[in-house]
Amino acid sequence: MTVRVRFAPSPTGALHLGSARTALFNWLFARHNRGKFILRIEDTDRTRSTKEAVKTIFHGLDWLGLDWDEGPNVDGPFGPYFQTERMDIYKKFAEQLIAEGKAYYCFCTPEELEIKRKQAAERKEAPRYDNTCRKVSSEESKKKKEAGTSCVIRFMMPPGEITEVDDLIRGKVKFDNDLLDDFVIMKSDGFPTYNFAAVIDDHLMEISHVIRGDDHLSNTPRQIVLYQALGWGLPKFAHIPMILGSDKARLSKRHGATSVIEYKDQGYLPEAMVNYIAKLGWGHKDQEIFSRQELIDLFTLEGCGKNPAIFNFEKLTWLNGQHIKTALPERIIDLCEPLLINAYGNHDPAYISRVVRLFLDRMKLIPEIVPLTAYFFKDGLEFEEKALKHLNDPAAPEMLKLIAERLRSVEPFVKEEIEKEFKAIAAEKNLKLGMVIHPCRAAVSGRAETPPMYDVLEVLGKDKVIARLTAVVK
Repeated sequence: MTVRVRFAPSPTGALHLGSARTALFNWLFARHNRGKFILRIEDTDRTRSTKEAVKTIFHGLDWLGLDWDEGPNVDGPFGPYFQTERMDIYKKFAEQLIAEGKAYYCFCTPEELEIKRKQAAERKEAPRYDNTCRKVSSEESKKKKEAGTSCVIRFMMPPGEITEVDDLIRGKVKFDNDLLDDFVIMKSDGFPTYNFAAVIDDHLMEISHVIRGDDHLSNTPRQIVLYQALGWGLPKFAHIPMILGSDKARLSKRHGATSVIEYKDQGYLPEAMVNYIAKLGWGHKDQEIFSRQELIDLFTLEGCGKNPAIFNFEKLTWLNGQHIKTALPERIIDLCEPLLINAYGNHDPAYISRVVRLFLDRMKLIPEIVPLTAYFFKDGLEFEEKALKHLNDPAAPEMLKLIAERLRSVEPFVKEEIEKEFKAIAAEKNLKLGMVIHPCRAAVSGRAETPPMYDVLEVLGKDKVIARLTAVVK
């Protein structure tokens, strides 16, 4: 069987974390099994769907590197891939179900349905349609239709049966059809409902596996009876656990960024996001850090858990730092350069490159490069309290004066030659090397901690180092 999976977002907002994970799991499953990943835009919610949301979904998928084999902007044999361009298809199958006595027109008004809902609530019953229009004859329905009476189309739920979902992650889940009402498949405006359109599209697009969040599990029995009514075989279903915030509530905007692109703006790398999102509900042994190819090689539905995944910003940020370390330095430099220019003005690109390279193993987020490197670009240093302790030592002025004198003669001014002078001073004064390095670090950077001191001095350059040492002594 050829694996064909789909990601079918509704373009009512940005691509958020939960949707991105659904897309990723489908993409990984397709790539692992050498199948096809299809993108379908379910834009039948006319009041909320927007073209701008479609663009943000494309942008988010592109940033994450989740390319699709069929879908918008990509040729495919089962298009169109926007549901609003498939209206004739839905209408045809709705009429087929009516002709076969498996669906019917419902003329109940929204006001009448609201009264019935309130009455059910008063009886402490679950709100469900009472099948009023199921009893209306086809002749009467025809007359009402011809008279222009507003109506929907409802599917006739088979009574007295149990619908079983054989889920690849959750196992067998059973639903009592008698607890499911005759649900709407076509709205009064002629647009299909989610369950109806999804079933038709998944069948016609030959989707083999439906992988989605477990909030859709309750939709699955309705979809299964639609497949059966239309005489179609079922795809395999897999419902992945929901994502919760650290407070164990369902993930929402109050837990942080809501759009995947917001994470890009905050300084996260796409490979770190893909790595972290993959770990939300899936795992492989105790491994934490994955390359994209490793995820493709290792991803299986058997590795998905049943329990909700907990989103943890600290873990994501740590992972981002790990991926910054292993990324091509030139790429990280390109990301940092505009931030540094915006903060500190234009500088020699070669100088910016040398500065950024010192911090590749110290950044967790790209924007951190700005505060971390301030002393490379600003002459007016701000001294940390820990750094001042080294400078307030009574021996510090003489030590700094000596370092400045010795560094004047260092040529070339590179870390290997600088290191020799520092070691020579420590030996001559019978001091531990740190007693030479610490006050120098504080004087030239204002910090108690920096990248390796000799590297820092080399990048700052002889003139700037000596000027700062002399200024602190004065």
